[in-house]
Amino acid sequence: MRQSNPDFIEALARGLEVIRVFGTFKGQLSLSEIATATNLARPTVRRILITLESLGYATSANGAFSLTPRVLDLGTAHVASSNIWDLTRPHLIKLVGELDESSSIAQLDGGDIVYVSRVAVPKLITLTVSIGTRFPAYATSLGKVLLSGLSDDEALVIRHKTSTSMISPSWQPSDEEFLTAIRQVRAKGWAMTDQQLAPAIRSVAAPIRNGNGEIVAAINVNTHAMETNESRLTEVILPRLLQAAREISADWASWESRAEIDLT
Repeated sequence: MRQSNPDFIEALARGLEVIRVFGTFKGQLSLSEIATATNLARPTVRRILITLESLGYATSANGAFSLTPRVLDLGTAHVASSNIWDLTRPHLIKLVGELDESSSIAQLDGGDIVYVSRVAVPKLITLTVSIGTRFPAYATSLGKVLLSGLSDDEALVIRHKTSTSMISPSWQPSDEEFLTAIRQVRAKGWAMTDQQLAPAIRSVAAPIRNGNGEIVAAINVNTHAMETNESRLTEVILPRLLQAAREISADWASWESRAEIDLT
């Protein structure tokens, strides 16, 4: 794309690469560490960091750099512009209140799912999740639901995309095993994972659809495997989750129709 599209802005792409690299490390990073991680020349990285610092998105001390809270504006812009937070949060609060389990909504981005809405309860889990967290899509219940809305070929391409989450899932299926799992989700209309992403995480997810019936997001309930067995997950939690997914889908379709009216 960079070579073939004359409208591609290389400087902007490099700046975003520098911002993203902070998400894969903890604490401050030196100029050399950023250059190595992004495979960019040190002078290029230096100019980008100076620009980010001038705009208030980065700060430096003793030769090390870190992002400032202002960078959150870039991530929350999507949530705000799409109305996802306002639309889904009441449903998540209600669902979590009934089940006493955490619930999240995610969308697909490259080979990852990205959490765009979440209401959590304080329980011990092996992975920390917040809005903006990314996981490899193929190994999550949310991702399986989102991938089930694609063709087999499209899903397989995403399966092999490199995740930016720096997480290696427990489940490493062959292509045929992966496609079999996605076809099963497509047939059932929901997905369950049992410690496929990481130990002790068991979850179930359902699709959120727009007015055209297309899967635009997925909602899950996440549990600790030692506390919740598969029977409770499918017999108690799943029916309530499917109801919440239907209610959010109805609100989503209504919101889209109102937005279309406002534009005319």
